[in-house]
Amino acid sequence: MSRIGKMPIAIPAGVTFDVTPDNVVTVKGPKGTLEKAMHKNIKINVEDGQIVVTRPNDEKENRALHGLVRSLVNNMVVGVSEGYQKTLELVGVGYRAQLQGKKLVMNLGFSHPVEFDAIDGIEFEIVSPTKLIVRGIDKELVGDVAADIRAWRKPEPYKGKGIKFEGEVIRRKVGKTGK
Repeated sequence: MSRIGKMPIAIPAGVTFDVTPDNVVTVKGPKGTLEKAMHKNIKINVEDGQIVVTRPNDEKENRALHGLVRSLVNNMVVGVSEGYQKTLELVGVGYRAQLQGKKLVMNLGFSHPVEFDAIDGIEFEIVSPTKLIVRGIDKELVGDVAADIRAWRKPEPYKGKGIKFEGEVIRRKVGKTGK
């Protein structure tokens, strides 16, 4: 049995959980509402104030989906109760970020500023001109937006300039060696 799939998910206070007969999961909490259609083979039930995910048999596809569906449901519960965030750091001379309304404007060494519009469910916070936080309730969406921002200037290995995740280690290379 899947070690991840068989663990029950505790429902925190203030969070409501609902599953339709065709396996559409709806989770409502203090931060918002998430809805996602899960695979039809996996059964999701509420027992004793906990969410339990079960599979019908030990076929390869069902074993693979068991842990996946449990992780997706857990991410939804954590998202509506606590939320998710990714921190990005801008490293480089003149690299900085600022907010103009809900729009993120970054100077990344191009001849023009890079503008990034906030998507529904995502908010930006500027901690310092070189530190940016992406917040939201959907873990997948927060990660995608952070990756899209990072893609504008990936960290390069010689000077380490670019946009990197907080705590990310950039493997540095040695430059040209003299004679």
